[in-house]
Amino acid sequence: MHIRLAAALAVLSSCAVAAPAELTVYAGHPPDAGSVAVSDSDSVKTLSGDAVAIPKADNGVVEVSKSPKARKDDALTLNFNKAWYASLRVQAGKPVDLRPYLAHGVLALDLKVDELAEGGLSFRVKCGEQCERGVPYVVPARAAQGKGWQHLVLPASCFYRDGDDFSQITQPFELNGTGKGKVAIANVRYQASGKPNVQCPDYRTVSVTPDKLNESWSISWWTARHEKKLAEARAVGKRAQVAFIGDSITEGWEKSGAPVWDRYYQPLQAIDLGFSGDRTENVLWRLLHGEVDGLAPKVAVLMFGTNNTGHRQEDPRTTALGIKRNIEELRKRLPDTKILLLAIFPRGEKPDDHLRQLNEQVNAIIAGYADNQTVFFANINQAFLQPDGTLSRDIMPDLLHPNEKGYEIWAKAMAPALRRLLPET
Repeated sequence: MHIRLAAALAVLSSCAVAAPAELTVYAGHPPDAGSVAVSDSDSVKTLSGDAVAIPKADNGVVEVSKSPKARKDDALTLNFNKAWYASLRVQAGKPVDLRPYLAHGVLALDLKVDELAEGGLSFRVKCGEQCERGVPYVVPARAAQGKGWQHLVLPASCFYRDGDDFSQITQPFELNGTGKGKVAIANVRYQASGKPNVQCPDYRTVSVTPDKLNESWSISWWTARHEKKLAEARAVGKRAQVAFIGDSITEGWEKSGAPVWDRYYQPLQAIDLGFSGDRTENVLWRLLHGEVDGLAPKVAVLMFGTNNTGHRQEDPRTTALGIKRNIEELRKRLPDTKILLLAIFPRGEKPDDHLRQLNEQVNAIIAGYADNQTVFFANINQAFLQPDGTLSRDIMPDLLHPNEKGYEIWAKAMAPALRRLLPET
């Protein structure tokens, strides 16, 4: 554990009131006056009988039901299909203080994965209105499919970041699923001590630690797309004058932005290295595994980081460090290439949208990375916004990804900066 984090957790634990060696979250029933709920992205329903379900389109479902482990109804099963977000939530009847468990304590539970070949899983704790901390468990959960009950022990500190208030937790446990799956949990409890058998990413360094995008919806295509892009890079070689590097917003040049791409960037034999869902660590993995090798573009356009924000509400400082690490790697691999670093695009309808504000904090930091010799910064975000700062669905239908009109705005707004770096075009 990071030394500063360990010290902070020790202080929190010492400040907390005396707590039991074990805090039961679910053992056949929730805490006194507590409840169990099922949720998708649109609604929440409380479990009052043996099962509760949220029907979804095209025979999809999100359902929580009582199920057997040692007794006929001492476990809970989350069954989900065609679900972008499915949640089994245990609500405390009154706020619980988890601070005593942070320094040396663990979250222990029994888990049984009946089906998850096309799904994903994570564990979460809600620590406030804008505070939700999670531990991804996609790959090990898939490996556990069909192997019966497994006893998991996670460090309680996995769910904590500096500054979080864990003294009044009303939702001490949440099981999240995506895609399709059937997963049961039992004997969920916090313990003052224990030996973890599950590790979690260090939130301080995850943005700079190269990794593949191991999400339920990306595992089947992500590596294949990387291989495809390696082949494209070999084919175009040094003829590519511009390389676009980013996430789904950049990948969208191949989709809704394709007509705009063909007009503006196909004549430059540009290459699109955008991958849906990528965070900074995923872009870094691709760079370290040859994605720009053999290229010599005059300009590399970088725009990513919004998935660090959206996926884990990351501290803007660590998102910015992830972007910085990618810039450093690009400069090593493409020493003669100018880097045009774009501000992360606006998201959410209104200026006070929480995730947009996090992105703006990232932008304030990364603007300082420009040296105006090799790295150049451009903030074209106003081009996407209404005079009052709102973002229109007319250009970003989901308030995140541009449509063709949005890509036209991007190309026109970026043109002056790109033109300065491509003086002969």
